[in-house]
Amino acid sequence: MYLIVGLGNPGLSYAKTRHNAGFQALDVLAKQLDVRIKTKGFSALYGEGRIGSERVVLCKPQTYMNNSGEAVQQILHFYKLEPERLIVLYDDIDLPLGSMRIRANGSAGTHNGMRSILACIHSEQFARIRIGVGKDESLLLRDFVLKRPSKAEQTELNEVFEHAADAASLIVQGKLNEAQMKYNKKHEKNVSVSIDGKQPEA
Repeated sequence: MYLIVGLGNPGLSYAKTRHNAGFQALDVLAKQLDVRIKTKGFSALYGEGRIGSERVVLCKPQTYMNNSGEAVQQILHFYKLEPERLIVLYDDIDLPLGSMRIRANGSAGTHNGMRSILACIHSEQFARIRIGVGKDESLLLRDFVLKRPSKAEQTELNEVFEHAADAASLIVQGKLNEAQMKYNKKHEKNVSVSIDGKQPEA
């Protein structure tokens, strides 16, 4: 069994903002799996389905971004899942818009939602799918990530959401390396430096 979490902020005012890229990518996966993320509990909205023979829980924390770990911790505990059975999809300002990186583990980087998760579950040993939303140095970070992308930017992001959903399915099927080779390589031309300042891994 896997827990797949998309990060974002609840409420219509935040819908389709850059910071809700994780929610949007999870919605794509939910549609593919015919899962309704409507059940309330664990400080989240969630729904259950299957990817192949694996049971999956799709989750959108409703605690606001900075406390995302509370929901993740509660669900992992309830289903008795180890952190290795967690996959997190989220926005990343340190990646160019329209790019994507898949990692098997690692630090939280600059993302407050990820920092909350690591603090709550005390582990970095889970897969994450980072969705590049770029950055605008002329705007405050908060203003930028809580702003909706342009129509052209949204079209580009929609393609990445499809890739992120497919990558999550591959990871659940035990094909993390295949997902990395397929999608990290696909988006390689857009990425020069990873979140920790080192050259990105293959």
